[in-house]
Amino acid sequence: MTFALVWVLGILAAPAAGAAQEETLRVGSKRFTESYVLAEIMAQQAQAAGVKTQVRQGLGNTAIVYEALRSGQIDVYAEYSGTIALEIAKHAQGSDVAALNQALAHEGLAVGVPLGFNDGYALAMRRAQAEELGIRTLSDLARHPSLRFGLSNEFIGRGDGWPGLAKRYSLQAKPQGLDHGLAYEAVTQKHIDVMDIYTTDAKIDHLGLLVLEDDQAYFPRYDALLLYRQELPTQKPVAWAALQKLQGRISEEAMIGMNAQAELNGQSFAEIAKQFLAGGAPQAVADTSGDAKAGGQPSFGARLWSRLVAPDLWRLTAQHLALVLISVGVAALIAVPAGILLFPHARSRALALGAAGVLQTIPSLALLAVLIAWFGVIGRLPALVALTAYSILPILSNTCAGLAEVSPGLRSAGSALGMTRPQRMRWVELPIAMPTVIAGIRTACAIGIGTATIAAFIGAGGLGERIVTGLALNDSALMMAGALPAAALALLSELVFELWERYLRRRRVRR
Repeated sequence: MTFALVWVLGILAAPAAGAAQEETLRVGSKRFTESYVLAEIMAQQAQAAGVKTQVRQGLGNTAIVYEALRSGQIDVYAEYSGTIALEIAKHAQGSDVAALNQALAHEGLAVGVPLGFNDGYALAMRRAQAEELGIRTLSDLARHPSLRFGLSNEFIGRGDGWPGLAKRYSLQAKPQGLDHGLAYEAVTQKHIDVMDIYTTDAKIDHLGLLVLEDDQAYFPRYDALLLYRQELPTQKPVAWAALQKLQGRISEEAMIGMNAQAELNGQSFAEIAKQFLAGGAPQAVADTSGDAKAGGQPSFGARLWSRLVAPDLWRLTAQHLALVLISVGVAALIAVPAGILLFPHARSRALALGAAGVLQTIPSLALLAVLIAWFGVIGRLPALVALTAYSILPILSNTCAGLAEVSPGLRSAGSALGMTRPQRMRWVELPIAMPTVIAGIRTACAIGIGTATIAAFIGAGGLGERIVTGLALNDSALMMAGALPAAALALLSELVFELWERYLRRRRVRR
């Protein structure tokens, strides 16, 4: 039944995907500030030429966004030459455009339109601490093995990241994996000493960090350019012509300014892109070190309220509810009949519950990554399958538990009245077991509402989009603006199920 469900969902998704491919330029982004901004710039540049666009923000790390491009889920996204050469096309004979195109040709992909700036990897630490310890270069770090490294999880696993860097500079530290946005908070609070940064990050100077010199030239250049599907210029020539006008337009200073507008001034990515394309220079960064009265910045409560009631609230809430209701509904259609069929067979029932329990123990992000590789798509399909898998165990186990509550005497009475087994199940056993079954569906909904926030990491939408973006910007107000509505949905779900159970109890008493 699960495989049939997956097949049906895939068939239903295919026409919509095909229509979008014909009519819309689909722009993707990774899950950090600069990628969000560049995606909006590309989309608005195409829109100005009359092209309909779809922006799929915050899809995840390089592997996920690259898989989305390779499988045709998006048409283009902003990538970096060093990342393509060392992480994507590992056999590339250089990081220039010609070498990268030669290495990517067999994948049906191409690179082009250099945007005009280099955004490289580097390590940074608090300036005061670095001066106290006499650290200026990466080679100096080897003399201080007690320093605490907090590095992004992607950097720790990249081919051009920590493993090669540690080997080149003989670094013995065991880094702690952190989200890139949270690492800035960790280093300023002195929870870590060294972090990886992008050289166009806005918070480097703002937080008083020192970028350590790569004295052995480990890191290559990371020139920003467009990574796209080879057929984009021929299939969507108007969009491609518009994107080519971005070549060389973004300087490193402009990119740092736009990142600052998002991370320090709290401007939306769309507004930043609009200002840039209109020819406006990035505005001066406001001082966020003071409180609302001293620095002129809004309080946390004001920022939370403005983000909470933003226009995307109802759209994200509807997407979140759709993910939960569809997945729990499908899980109920699978688990309740399965529980009825398996209940008389103790061994088969135990095996099924064990298998469902194993699914429940798989970390959600790991399961999503496996499903992306399996289906070759990102977005709602793998998210729905994962949420359905997590919802099966509570419904299946409660269905079996509810049927076990039916006394043998009642079963015998039904048989004595001439009922067949299906009739007895319908009129005697299921009505008695129904409150327990509903409790299982109630639990599945609670699990689904919480887990559905993770779906935003693969572009499936929902209230998790705010949490993911808040992580990228280290914006606690934005994260809370996603978490609070999700919590409200969970409370509303509990209220609905409580009222439903009371109704069933009153109806049962009347009967």
